[in-house]
Amino acid sequence: MSYRPYQQIARRKSRQIRVGKVPVGGGAPIPVQTMTNTPTEDVRATVEQIRRCELAGADIVRVSVPTPESTAALAEIVREVNVPIVADIHFHYRRAIEAAKAGAACLRINPGNIGSKERVKEVVKAARDHGCSIRIGVNAGSLERHLLEKYGEPNPEALVESALWHAAHLQEEDFHEFKISVKASDVFLAVAAYQQLAEACDHPLHIGITEAGGRRTGTVKSAIGLGNLLWAGIGDTLRVSLSAEPEEEVHVGWEILKSLGLRHRGVKIISCPSCARQGFDVIRTVAVLEERLAHIETPITLSIIGCVVNGPGEALMTDIGLTGGGAGRHMVYAAGKTDHTIDEAAMVDHLVDLVERKAAQIRAEEEAARAAEAAPRAAE
Repeated sequence: MSYRPYQQIARRKSRQIRVGKVPVGGGAPIPVQTMTNTPTEDVRATVEQIRRCELAGADIVRVSVPTPESTAALAEIVREVNVPIVADIHFHYRRAIEAAKAGAACLRINPGNIGSKERVKEVVKAARDHGCSIRIGVNAGSLERHLLEKYGEPNPEALVESALWHAAHLQEEDFHEFKISVKASDVFLAVAAYQQLAEACDHPLHIGITEAGGRRTGTVKSAIGLGNLLWAGIGDTLRVSLSAEPEEEVHVGWEILKSLGLRHRGVKIISCPSCARQGFDVIRTVAVLEERLAHIETPITLSIIGCVVNGPGEALMTDIGLTGGGAGRHMVYAAGKTDHTIDEAAMVDHLVDLVERKAAQIRAEEEAARAAEAAPRAAE
C-alpha cells in the first residue's frame, strides 16, 4: 500500500553494462555511488570508510588511484569490501592497467586524456581481460582545450561533444561496456548537457552535480538537478557530491530516489514541521527516530504528526503512525487504522520496537514467497 507512487516515472531506454555485480542501465535499479576521501595507501582507513558507506546503502564506491602505491593498496581494499570499486584515473594510463589487474570493477577515465591510441588500446585490453567496465567522466571544469577554443566557454554542446569524442575512442576498439557522465557545478548547465546527451546516445548515464557544496547547499543543488533529470527518466546511476562525509552523500542519494519512487530502502519518516498545536516535541522525536532506525533496510513508512489536524490522514498512507494527543498520551496507528495509545515517556522505544517487528514480518513474508516460488521449479 505504501510504495505505489502516484505517478510512475518512465525511464529512458539505455544499454546495460555491469560494474562488478551491479547492473547499470537497461531499466536496472539506479545504483547510489560515493567516493572515498581517505588516502588510498591507508588501506585500513579506506576499508573502514567503504564499510560505513556500505551500511549507509552505497551500491558502488569510487577510489582515487593516482600513484603506483595506491594501485598496490587497491588490491587489498577490493578483497576486504563487498561493493564494487571504481578506480579513479586521470592522465596515467598505467594506473588504469594496474587498477584493472588489482580487481577494480570499473575504471573512471577520459580516453582522450591518457595519450596515444596505442595507450587507449592497452587500457581497453586490460579492462576486457579483467572484466572491467569504464566510466567516461566529462567535467565542465576540465574540458579539452580545443573545445574551449571552439565554444569559448563550457556549455552543454561542449560537454556533449567531449563525451561523444571520448566514447568514440572506446567504440573504435569495439569496447561498449561503458557509461558516461557530463557533470558541472552549475545546475542548469549540467541538466541541459545530460538532456542533450540522453537524446544523442543510448549509453547508460552516470548523473551528478559536481562540486555542489556543503551538506545543506549541496543537498539542495543536487536534489534540484538530479531530481529534474530523474523525473524526466534520465539517469542510470548517481552520485551526490558534497563537502561532507561519503556516507552523507549516500543518504542524500537514497532520499532523492525514494522521494521519486524509484527505489525504496529503510524507514521513510513522514513528519510535520511542528507548531503550537503539537502534543509532543516533534523535531526532537524525529531526530532520535532517524538515528535509532538507521540500521533498518526494509522499506517501511512511519508518520510522526504532532496533532490530530493532519495526523489521521497521514497515518492512512503509512505502515505505522503516531499522532499527538492530550495529557501525555498519543495515538498509534497500524496499517492506517487506530490501534492503541502510548505514554509519551515510552513513545520512542515503542515505535522503534513496532518498526523492527514490522521489518522482521516483511522479511519473513518475502522469504516465504521466494521459497514458495522456488518449490515448483525444484520439483521439475
